[in-house]
Formats: sequence, structure tokens, C-alpha cells
Amino acid sequence: MRILGRYSFNGGAEEIERQRPHLLREVEEIIVAVDDSLHRTKASKEKTMPGRMLFNPTELNKVFKQEFTAREWASVKVPCEYPTEFYVAGYSSKRPGAGAFREMDFVKEELGIEVQFGKYAFMVYNVCAKMTIFHKLGHIELGVEIVPVKSFADHMSTGVSYFEQFVWDLQARGISDIDIPTLILGIGH
Repeated sequence: MRILGRYSFNGGAEEIERQRPHLLREVEEIIVAVDDSLHRTKASKEKTMPGRMLFNPTELNKVFKQEFTAREWASVKVPCEYPTEFYVAGYSSKRPGAGAFREMDFVKEELGIEVQFGKYAFMVYNVCAKMTIFHKLGHIELGVEIVPVKSFADHMSTGVSYFEQFVWDLQARGISDIDIPTLILGIGH
């Protein structure tokens, strides 16, 4: 795969290059090591493209996991203890969200990585909520979000979001004082 787009959200590119350039090189090597041509294995069942062979996000995620794990990146999972004091009188739940957790795909030296081939809301959640939470919990200082560019997403199931859309929304939203520096990488073939 190739990196086809780079967007520095809240100074992410500059901070990662300054603080963790060796990790940025690893991320770039991992992306290049993934051969997407081996993962066009999903036969579409959608009305708009029946039978068309699409890239399989599940397989791509597995390959990314193998590549990151081989370089000693690890996922970080934190348990969620949901509050109960906000229920209205008369309602109770014995164990709301029992076993619930939040997970960051890969972390190394306080650089958090998310690989996202899903719906748009997940991209926004990763950068604007999850990375902030993992920063507040002391797991990361900086982030990288890896997403497909539109020309790559066009060869996946409908509804997969893409780099160009995501960047536009981040620019329109602006930066909040709680946002951590994040580099958005748009990838494709």
C-alpha cells in the first residue's frame, strides 16, 4: 500500500516528526509492507454492485495487526466502569456494561495508532474522543489515524468513509484545547 495523503491535525505531523520520528518511519514501513492486492476477496452482496470483488477490511486489519505486532506495537485495552448514579428514580441496573472496555489498536512509546476501514463516525470518534481519553488516562501523547483515500474506499463496501471527507470535517470543526496532535494518513493502492 502507499501513503497518498497526509493531514496534520493540531500539529500532529510536526510533533510526531519532532518527538518520535523513528516510530513514524516504522508506521510508514508497515503501510508499504501491506499488499492490498491479496485482500480483494469480498464478493459484494449489495444491490448497487452485486458480485463485484471488493477489498476485505477484516483481512486488511489482520495484516496490519500482524505487521504492527511484529514490530512490538501492542493494543491497549481499558475497562469501562459505567456510572449508575444518573439513573432516574425507580430504575436500576445491576451491572451496566459489565465487561465493557475501550481499546486502542496499537501503542508504542506513547504514540497511539488507529487503523480504520469503517464508517465515518468511527474515524471522528477515534480522533476526537478515543485518543483524548487514552491521553487523559496516560497511555498516549500523540496519535496517527490510518484511513483509506476515496479512490481506495470506492473498492470497498458502501458506507466506508475516506480521508478527504474526514479532513474536510476536521478542518470545518476546528481544534479544541483537548485534542491531541494527530497525523491522519490516507492510504491506497
